[in-house]
Amino acid sequence: MSRPRILLTLCCLAACAACSRPAPVEKAETKPAPSGAERLYVTNEVSGDMTVIDSGTNTVVATVPLGKRPRGVHASPDGKTIYIAMSGSPIAGPGVDEDSLPPPDKSADGIGVFDVRQNKVVRVIHGGSDPENFDVSQDGTQLYISNEDDSAVSVVDIASGDIVKSAKVGAQPEGVKATPDGKLVFVTSEEEGTISVLDPAVGKIVKTFKVGHRPRSIAFMPDGTRAYINAENDGTVVLVDALRYKTLETITLGEAGVVKPMAVLLAPDGGKLYVSTGRGKKVFTIDTATNKVAASVEVGARPWGIALSKDGKTLYSANGPSNDISVVDLETNTVKQKVKAGSGPWGIIALKP
Repeated sequence: MSRPRILLTLCCLAACAACSRPAPVEKAETKPAPSGAERLYVTNEVSGDMTVIDSGTNTVVATVPLGKRPRGVHASPDGKTIYIAMSGSPIAGPGVDEDSLPPPDKSADGIGVFDVRQNKVVRVIHGGSDPENFDVSQDGTQLYISNEDDSAVSVVDIASGDIVKSAKVGAQPEGVKATPDGKLVFVTSEEEGTISVLDPAVGKIVKTFKVGHRPRSIAFMPDGTRAYINAENDGTVVLVDALRYKTLETITLGEAGVVKPMAVLLAPDGGKLYVSTGRGKKVFTIDTATNKVAASVEVGARPWGIALSKDGKTLYSANGPSNDISVVDLETNTVKQKVKAGSGPWGIIALKP
């Protein structure tokens, strides 16, 4: 057989072998099995979505689209529904000329109703103008919502989606918190440094009192007699008599303007208060028996929203500019891991699946 014919035969045999060889099977991408631990739900103000994290593995299991500027986030009493405040008002960060911003998109204002089982927003209810934060009534039938650009608080019936009551409060309201007995609602005014006390049954403000410069967040002791409120521009947390509406003590965390207290969160037993500090980069722990700083830990760039695991052993902080979540071991007071979120994480809650 001539050399060319031999080469042709070998090529044909190789081609036949290749045809008979089974095609390579692409390995399917496998996700970790659900751990059964709590899930973290993070609102991302800039990217307009929610990051869902399995806290048992500290992995992202879903990213869910929401709408414009999702910020405040709270769950229903039964944990089956998550409510998210969304706003069409443009973001005005430090150094931004507000006159250069586009007009607000009022069609984007609302409260997203997120079904935990379906892992999606199932409806959006009207929450007044520019809703930023809110609280849920004890019976799960109403929302109490701060309307930032309207200097008002709205009471919304969840079933109908209607605003049933509204009252004017101090300028730039943000933090909203119902008292432990559910009878009153405290609303912060960033601009005026006040707390407006709403009686939701009648829709009237029954008291307004001073607390400090730029309050944003409120945490009640379990018995409802005292409350801790941040004073962002003072670098302090203010302890108030929640029955007599007066300041009892001011707790200094650091230099005003350097340490900027943002969110306050109590341990379930009320023994410890946790405070995020924005550009201060830290989360502080305050012993509520002495009202002294017990510890602090640097968690990341501009921590804002914070949440606790159900067992109280782990704290999670949403770090806006670095687009991540810090996982803090409270026993050792160290950051043990960071988990990437969306753009501009703002609020965070932990729920048992």
